[in-house]
Amino acid sequence: MSEFFLAYGLFFAKVLTGLVALVFAVAIIAGARTKKEDGPQLKATNLNDKYRHLQTQLQQTLLDKKQFKQHLKSQQKSQKKELKNLQKKSPKPKLYVLEFDGDIKATGVASMRDEITALLSVAQPQDEVLLKLDNSGGMVHEHGLAASQLQRIKNAKIRFTVAVDKVAASGGYMMACIADKIIAAPFAILGSIGVLAQLPNFNRMLDKAGIDFEQHTAGEYKRTVTMFGKNSEKERDKLKMDLQETHALFREFVSLHRPKLDIDKVATGEHWYGTQALDLNLVDEIKTSDEFLVSALENYDIFEIKMDVKKPLQDRLLGGLFSMISGARGVLAEKQSDSRFH
Repeated sequence: MSEFFLAYGLFFAKVLTGLVALVFAVAIIAGARTKKEDGPQLKATNLNDKYRHLQTQLQQTLLDKKQFKQHLKSQQKSQKKELKNLQKKSPKPKLYVLEFDGDIKATGVASMRDEITALLSVAQPQDEVLLKLDNSGGMVHEHGLAASQLQRIKNAKIRFTVAVDKVAASGGYMMACIADKIIAAPFAILGSIGVLAQLPNFNRMLDKAGIDFEQHTAGEYKRTVTMFGKNSEKERDKLKMDLQETHALFREFVSLHRPKLDIDKVATGEHWYGTQALDLNLVDEIKTSDEFLVSALENYDIFEIKMDVKKPLQDRLLGGLFSMISGARGVLAEKQSDSRFH
């Protein structure tokens, strides 16, 4: 049995070597012929069509063939009637849907700024923007930029709603508070209007190891607390003062956009669940993004706007190859394990 697996392993190695060589050759050629379509592409998906399609799929499952045909005929008639009515009336306003999944550095800003630029180039005063936001916060300047991008929607006088299904805390709430209206799921987490700085200090460990740490600066407060040197109370006090100043700016920003808030009550660094946040005026309504979209189907043409960032062909090829190698190794290891235990 072991001879079989040895022969199988050698055969697999030969095939794999040839395949790797082929993929690398294709990857090099693809890299040399980089196409425009490998870059970010803006995608606009009609959600009215998506929801209609889902409804049709369910009806097809629930109804027999005859009933389903009748349903399709009825649906086609109603769509034609709706189209005629639309031709007589002014077109429906549009609801543009954006998504932002946050991280510490708010890296989604790169795509979001292009999405906002695109929609503002076509949006009309009667249109609306919905941002589905999921963000636990992070670096102040990164989330400040994200909030500034959302401010562009407000400056354009386009009605703006933020939906929080999971989290909008700290820098996430800084973004959310820009909106004309904030809706949240009952157990979504909101708030955390505070500022945090934390870092380890290895000074005593370096002392024990006999390692000196030197730091040279020009300017009294060019560097305050450090991870490797011995920190003084003066340096700690300066850091605390910087945090207080940042917190004051954060409070001021939230108060400007949510004037009905009791800022002293909510700017404690605490977070609250959706129903509690409603009582504190941190949000305006308890509702999920799905409920919002379904209720808007009749009155709006809804478009999801998203930057589709495609990886270069060589990255996709190599990524697929490594996944295949990993899977093959797992299968071979499993076979070898089977041969040992039988």
